[in-house]
This record gives sequence, C-alpha cells and structure tokens, in this order.
Amino acid sequence: MADTTAVLRLALGQLSLRPASFLGLGAALLLAQATVTLFGSLVAAQVSAPPGTRAAEAGPGLVLIAGAFGEIAVLVSLFTVVNALGFTVRQQYRDLALLRTVAATPRQARRLVRRQVVAVVLAVGPAGWVLGTAGARWFLRELTVRGMAPAGLSVPGTPVPSAVALVAALLVALAATELAVRRISRIAPAAALAESGDEAAGTGLMRVVAGLAGLAGGAALVRLAATSTPDKSGQAALLAALVLLAAVGLLGPPAARAVTALPGLVVRLSSRRTGWLADANLRGYAHRLSSAVIPIALLTGLAGTMVLMTTTVERLTAAALPPGSGLETVTSEIDTWLRQSEFGMLAGFAAVATVNTLVALTADRRREFALLTLVGATRRQLARMLGAEALLTAVAGVLLGSAVAFTAGGAFSRALTGSVLSAVPWVTFGWIVAGAAALTLPSVLGTGLLVSAGPAVTAAGGRRG
Repeated sequence: MADTTAVLRLALGQLSLRPASFLGLGAALLLAQATVTLFGSLVAAQVSAPPGTRAAEAGPGLVLIAGAFGEIAVLVSLFTVVNALGFTVRQQYRDLALLRTVAATPRQARRLVRRQVVAVVLAVGPAGWVLGTAGARWFLRELTVRGMAPAGLSVPGTPVPSAVALVAALLVALAATELAVRRISRIAPAAALAESGDEAAGTGLMRVVAGLAGLAGGAALVRLAATSTPDKSGQAALLAALVLLAAVGLLGPPAARAVTALPGLVVRLSSRRTGWLADANLRGYAHRLSSAVIPIALLTGLAGTMVLMTTTVERLTAAALPPGSGLETVTSEIDTWLRQSEFGMLAGFAAVATVNTLVALTADRRREFALLTLVGATRRQLARMLGAEALLTAVAGVLLGSAVAFTAGGAFSRALTGSVLSAVPWVTFGWIVAGAAALTLPSVLGTGLLVSAGPAVTAAGGRRG
C-alpha cells in the first residue's frame, strides 16, 4: 500500500513539474476522445432511429459518412496522442533514470508513467464527452440540412460512444506508454542515467525498422490510390499520407537532420553568431528537432493532401459537368462541403499538436536560456536565435509535409485524371506554409522569451522546464 501511494505521489508530482508537457498531452487526448464520441454518436443516432424514419435525400448515408469520414479523423487524433505521449515521456527520461539509480524497479518506472497517463485520460474524459456530443449534434444538423441524413434523426443520450472513446484512448495511450518507456525501464540504472540526455539514446533499431516498414506500407497505399477507382482512391490517398507521416515520425531524428542541412547552412551564413547557434542547437539535439518538426509536417502533409485532392475534383467536375446539370451539381456541392469539413477537422488536430509540442519543448529549455544569459547573451540575441530556430523548424516541417502531400495527392490525381498533379493550387499552398509559420514563430519565440524572463542565476541552478 505504501509503495502504491509513493508511486501515485511521484506521478502527480511530475504533472505539476511539467505542466506545459502534460497540458499538451491532455489536449491531444481531449481531441481524440471528442472525435471518437462524435462519430460514435452519429452511428448511434442511425441505429436508434425509429423504423419509419425516411431515408436521406442525397449523399452516401449517415453510417457510411461516419465510417469513411471518421476513419481518417480518428486515426489522426490517435496519431497525435501517440506523438504527444512519446514526447512527454522523453522529457521525463532523466527523472526516470534517477529513480532507477535509487533502486526503483523497471516495473515501478512503468507504473509511474501509466498512472500519469490514466490520470490525464480520466481528467479530460468529461470534457471530451461534452465536446464530442455537441460536435455530433452540429454535424448531424448540417447533414440534415443538406439532405444527407433523415430529418427525424437525433443524437441519443446514451453514454456508449463516450465510454468507447474513453476505453479507446486508454488502450492507445497505455500501449504507447509501454513502447515509450520500454528501453529506459529495461537497461541498467547507470546506463539509463547515461542515456537520459536528449540525444544519448539515438534512434533505436526497432524504431528504424518500423519506420522503414511504414515507408513500404505508405508506398503500397500510394500505388493503391493511383490505380483504384475514383471513389476508393481518396481514402487510400489520405491513409497513404497518414502512414507516410507516421513513418517520417519514426525516422524523425535522421530525417530532421537531413532536411535542415541546407537551410541551416543558409542561416549560418546569414548570421555568424545567432544563426550558427540556432543551427547548432537544432542539429545537435535531433530528437528535440524531430519532436518539433513532426507536428508541422503533419499539418502541412494532411492539409496539402486535402487541398490537392479537392482542387483535382473541383477542376475535373467543372470540366465534366454540363451547364445547368441538376443532381450532379448538388452532389458536387455536398462532396465539397464534406471535404472542407474534413480538411478543417484534420488541420485543427495538426495545429493543436503543433502548438502543444512547440510550447512544451521551448518551456523545457529554461535552464539553457539562463545559461546563455549568464555567459553574456542579451534578450535581443536570444530572440534572434529563437526566431532562427523557429524558421528552420518550420522549413523542415513544411518540406517533409509537402513531400508527403505531393506524393499522396499525385496518386489521387493519377487515378482521376491519368496525370500526376494536373492541378496544383500554389496560392493555397502558400497559405498553408504561412499558417505553419504563423503557428511556429509565436509558439517558439513567445514561450522562449516568457520562460527566460526570470532571474538567470536561479533558473540556471534549477532543473529543466
């Protein structure tokens, strides 16, 4: 009993020591539970409908919409949870290693992190139920207005969708926890402490193998999207984008280093001091760089894929439909609304993941900023360094995400038009890049200046974060 109480106190203590990191994890879990609740409620609305309820006037039907539309959204939300959880656990490596050196067992280390995760999942559960149910009611209302759902349907008050969402979030989070703490809890305590630095552990063999397998799976889905019928190509293209982004996340450190090599050189040459330091910080801490780059790549990759697919369909529809066509025009408008809704949801998930990760990463560098101040760095120099880091991070994420978007979007275009990327909306892509920069620069620069505002001596002598 005493052992259980001590582990619980340590778990709750970590929540208060790293609020930015756990708030980011909480936001990811909140979105995941809300998403599963939303689409589960739509299915429940159809299942619980009275037998005499009339059918929808247009569109594929409510259950099919919830399945096809929700499939990608749920996968993206769960991917965001796994990414946020891995980052949160990695920030605690040193604390877990210190616990191992004072006789904590691997089982106790794993139990510590598991209890943190369970606490966060349960804490955001009620808000996820409220947000998901409200979203389901709004979505059903919009579908009904467009004739895609029977007029007599309503979201039932059953707690089943929320319970399923809670269980799904717990299972995914606990499975990700086991993977995240596997190495730090299995090696010897002294080795755990030696590997508790950001870069000491490197990229494990299993992670590299999984990343390469992800690339192979993504390539297979790209081929499927390019050779499928138009109605199946869209889902295959979105799944391909998500699998490729997951593979990039697994191969994050080497991929991030490679993609920042040339932009980093430009920054070094443009500013011999702050530019050199910014590039050295990113390349020297590739795991940290990877954690920052992947959410931006997720945002750019998913948004870019959706934009390319939407533009391809719109131009094909405009060319194929004769003026004044009736049902085809209505269906086209409905499909456009569905794609826009899906785009907004996916972009929102990725934007939340981007801001959460960048804020938590930057807040964890309080001691580093204090040491720079003590050796003579001014606030202006610190701001320039952070600005250069944010710029490099945004460029790296945009490059990786764009590569995924053009690959998946090109496969979809190939299936519909026979040509790879016959329609590229460069202006819209410019807005996506601007959005990524708008999320990255304030998150890094604002958080960095905020956490470095206190007495440098006190911060330098304390712990990170």
